[in-house]
Amino acid sequence: MVLSDYGKGVLTTDVIAAAIEAATKAGVPVLVDPKGVDFSRYRGASVVTPNRRELGEASQMPVDSEADVVAAARHLIETCGLGAIIATRGPNGMTVVSDAGEVHLPAMAREVFDVSGAGDTVVATVAAGLAAGMQIADAAQLANVAAGIVVGKVGTAVVRLEELSDGLGGAAGLSSKILGHADLADRIARWRARGLSVGFTNGCFDIVHPGHIALIEQASAACDRLIVALNDDASVRGLKGEGRPVQPQDARARVIASLSGVDAVVLFGGETPLALIEAVKPDVLVKGADYSVEEVVGGDVVTANGGHIVLADLVDGFSTSDTISRIAG
Repeated sequence: MVLSDYGKGVLTTDVIAAAIEAATKAGVPVLVDPKGVDFSRYRGASVVTPNRRELGEASQMPVDSEADVVAAARHLIETCGLGAIIATRGPNGMTVVSDAGEVHLPAMAREVFDVSGAGDTVVATVAAGLAAGMQIADAAQLANVAAGIVVGKVGTAVVRLEELSDGLGGAAGLSSKILGHADLADRIARWRARGLSVGFTNGCFDIVHPGHIALIEQASAACDRLIVALNDDASVRGLKGEGRPVQPQDARARVIASLSGVDAVVLFGGETPLALIEAVKPDVLVKGADYSVEEVVGGDVVTANGGHIVLADLVDGFSTSDTISRIAG
């Protein structure tokens, strides 16, 4: 159970006490996002999640250092009858204090664009973790990763499962983006059930250069979820000649999957991805501006299904073939 106390009058002291009592009898953990300085109102809660300022005001103790935060949290746990405290500390990460000890988790964000909703993300993720049977420290670690992702987005945003998996697992997260055709169809169905637009672009992407990155960035900006179709090794060889690809298809797929704007990578054979485009029926089909709309393979399929074509701006001076020639001397 999550009690988000905004101090608007719904969560009175009596309501909070009754909710915690009912949840405790049912064996359900209670997570509180607190408001105000009287944490005794949350007596019996499993976890309370103040930020550093709220922790200091409620405990009337300093919270400048990690040791201060732990001492303040311990004081509130003991005097207010709380199970544990997860104190969020902004750029300094978060601290978990419970009967099991203390855990300090560093902030995970690489870039911070907007902190709106970060606290709600922590609460929701911890709650999901506890509901799944995770220990408090593990649920906090999950929430720490989720918060690091959401503050890297503009506006009040959500964290997608794929992003969370990537943030937690690295290689496992990349693998979850690389799909066979049947799994891709399932993923697309789930996206469309949520009303998300699906974009599609394709290429060999043998040695990734700034031109490729620009194409994918523009493609990602044009849709909610981007599929990158990758020529398999045989089709690259047929298109580019012997000695290509330089990178085998599994390596190329992992490189493309590592890009934040890419939501799925799928391999295809043959000269063109027409059959795949017919199967996917993307809402947006993206190619480089060196093509005309009439030349884009599958363009007629997309427009017939109500979609549209985007011609991405090119970045001059970059070519995989030229790069290979320069390396070869």
